[in-house]
Amino acid sequence: MSNETLPNAPHPLDLDLTGKVAVVTGSGRGLGLAYAAALAAAGAAAGAAVVVNDLDAGVAGAAAAAIEAAGGRAVAVAAAVGTTEAAQALVDGAVEAFGRLDVMVTNAGILRDKVLWKMTDEDFDAVVATHLRGTFTCARAAAVRMREQGEGGRLIMIGSPAGQRGNFGQTNYAAAKAGIAAMVRTWAMELAKAGITVNAVIPIAATAMTETIPAFAPYVEAMRQGAPLPDFLRKGEGFGTAEDCAALIPFLASDAAAGVTGQCVGIGGDKLALWSHPQEVAVAYADGGWRPETIAAGWAAGVGREPQTVGVPASAVPAGAAPTPAVPAPAVPGEGK
Repeated sequence: MSNETLPNAPHPLDLDLTGKVAVVTGSGRGLGLAYAAALAAAGAAAGAAVVVNDLDAGVAGAAAAAIEAAGGRAVAVAAAVGTTEAAQALVDGAVEAFGRLDVMVTNAGILRDKVLWKMTDEDFDAVVATHLRGTFTCARAAAVRMREQGEGGRLIMIGSPAGQRGNFGQTNYAAAKAGIAAMVRTWAMELAKAGITVNAVIPIAATAMTETIPAFAPYVEAMRQGAPLPDFLRKGEGFGTAEDCAALIPFLASDAAAGVTGQCVGIGGDKLALWSHPQEVAVAYADGGWRPETIAAGWAAGVGREPQTVGVPASAVPAGAAPTPAVPAPAVPGEGK
C-alpha cells in the first residue's frame, strides 16, 4: 500500500532521521544490526548516525564498516552491556563522534536457558544483568543526556513474547523481558514532560535465538537456501527475517511516532501488533472481605472460571506443510536444557 492511499499518512519528512544520532546495543549482528542499518538508511539524504555496539570489537567494527559502505554513518563501541560504565561509554561515544544523542535502542542480550530446578545463580544473574540491568543503565544514561539537550528523544527497548507470556526453560529471560515492559510503562510517564517517548518492541524473527525452535528450524534453513517463508509463518506466526522487524525501529524513532509512548508493539514477518497491558479480567466482591473458605467455594464459578493461559502458543504447522527445499527437522530437545 502506498503512502498516497493511507489515511492520515505522515509527511515523508516525519520519517526522515537525517541529523539524528542513535545507539543500538548488541548491533554487531542479527536483529541489532538490522535495526542499526534501518536507522542509518532512514532519510532522503542520510539517515541517523549510529553507534554500533558489540562485546566483540571486531564484530562491532565490521558492522559499522558495512553500514558506512552502504552510505550510512556509523562508529563502533565495544562494551559488555549491563554496567553503568558501559552505558556511559555508549552515550559518550555518540556525543564524541556525532555531537548528540537522540535515540537509544537496547537490543543486547544473551540466553542461559534451563528449567527452574537446574538453573544456577550464575545463569539467572548473567541474563538479568545483560537484559534488565543493561536496559536500565543504558536508558538512564540516555535519558540524562536527552534531558540535558532539551529536545526530546526516543527510548526503544527490545522485549520478547517470552516476557509477555512466559516460556518454558526461560525463567531468567522471561523475567527480564517482563521487567523491561514494566519499566517502559513507568518511564513513559516519567519522561513525558521532557518530550522523550519510551516504547518496547516485541520482535519475532529468524535469529540465532529462534532458529533452534523445532517447528521453525527447517523453514529457517530452507530460507537460507533461497526459499521464501510460507504464509502460515509470516502471517499466522508473525515470523520472518530480522529485516522485517527492523521497519518498526525507524518509525518509533521518528517524528511520526511523537505521540506513541508506553506501548509494547509486536512485529515479525507480515504481522504488526499492539500488545495489551495486564488488566483485571474477572472481579468478585464479598461483603466484609474474603476468607479462604469463601474464595475456595466461589473460585470455579467466579473469578477463576476462565483462567488465563501461560506460555508462548505452540506453532501451528499446517498438515502436510514442508519447506522447500525439504530439510529434515532436528530432534526436539529434552526438557533438561
